[in-house]
Amino acid sequence: MLSPESLQKIDREIAKYPADKKQSAVMAALAIAQDEKSWLARETIEFVASYLGMPSIAAYEVASFYTMYNLEPVGQYKLTVCTNLPCALSGGAHAADYLKEKLGIDFNQTTPDGRFTLKEGECMGACGDAPVMLVNNKRMCSFMLPEQIDLLLAECK
Repeated sequence: MLSPESLQKIDREIAKYPADKKQSAVMAALAIAQDEKSWLARETIEFVASYLGMPSIAAYEVASFYTMYNLEPVGQYKLTVCTNLPCALSGGAHAADYLKEKLGIDFNQTTPDGRFTLKEGECMGACGDAPVMLVNNKRMCSFMLPEQIDLLLAECK
């Protein structure tokens, strides 16, 4: 189900916890699986749960709670815009609207070419840098005014 390299990474995460607490590595294990597969199919979540010795529903609850996990295929670039109140009041809503217009999609949609998926995110802990966005759950972009958004989109093409 997962490559030997991904399993080695998961094993390194498991090693951070007591032997009888392997399930504590579930968030990292799901992220590693998603990095390999680009999204978490039900079978992938079940595999991770089995590997960690936990009920699959418990792993699914984690995957479905956090927006960083993709439970369906996403574009090459997943753009998550913080629309929590502080960001919304500091331009997050405008950044989201600008992206919707530029990409021709709404939240939870992917561009026809499969390049971009637009998501709405909760607080990213960078209110002073608003509006903020995450690219593929890995890269935080701050002060995302239209000019910066245009630069980011050009970089991703």
